[in-house]
Amino acid sequence: MAVLAIDTLSVGYPGKAVLSGVSLPPVTTGQVVGVLGPNGAGKSTLLRALAGLMPHTGEVRLDGTPVHEMPHRLRARRIGYLPQSLPQSSSLLAYEAVFGACRAIRTDLTKVEVEAAVEHTFERLEISHIALSALNKLSGGQLQLIGMAQVIVREPSVLLFDEPTSALDLRRQLGVFGVLRSILETRGGLALIALHDINLAMRHCDRILVLSDGGVLAYGPVREAVTPDVLQSAYAVEGRIETCSHGFPFVVTDDALALPANRD
Repeated sequence: MAVLAIDTLSVGYPGKAVLSGVSLPPVTTGQVVGVLGPNGAGKSTLLRALAGLMPHTGEVRLDGTPVHEMPHRLRARRIGYLPQSLPQSSSLLAYEAVFGACRAIRTDLTKVEVEAAVEHTFERLEISHIALSALNKLSGGQLQLIGMAQVIVREPSVLLFDEPTSALDLRRQLGVFGVLRSILETRGGLALIALHDINLAMRHCDRILVLSDGGVLAYGPVREAVTPDVLQSAYAVEGRIETCSHGFPFVVTDDALALPANRD
């Protein structure tokens, strides 16, 4: 069981506030929250703050413990953060990169147990065929999957993924969300995923968080959080919510509107 609580979180950079007073109902085990918003809304900043990688005011608590007070190793064990940046290209083999990521944090596992975890992770992500390939020989999408493997293999209870599907083809995008659901169902945990693809988020997430103008514009179940008014306020577009033949909502955009004066 994992519970992530966010209360009046404010975070930014020297001379620039990015988010102010962000509070959400507790995110609990099994939930997948899609984090949406226009460029510069603070999606990446939020995930970094939740991972304990940025100073902030307010509270971020995991199972009642402030994240920033957790020892680094415990925080890295409980919270898995995948940034937008791809793993550094090098002559290191993909298997070695994932093995090292697991070994560095999961000191409770034997070498044999780490090897088994790495093998299972490669199989789960369907990337066993590139296990012995050097990182500098892999495509952007393959590197993105290796980065994901480095997080998943450690079995954290909180997954914070920043644009995890940006370099992936359609089949791989669907596969990532299938793996994510499987992980949450089999070993528990929760996930917050920053995405630019609104329809992907609406199809695969339980709840949607929309950030805009330094705070929370909308939060809740998909059909409540993504509305024509929210699309207009967050993205300056005219759009509508339709329903596909399988009953899932999706966005159809009709026109781009003039940007407010305070936006680039």
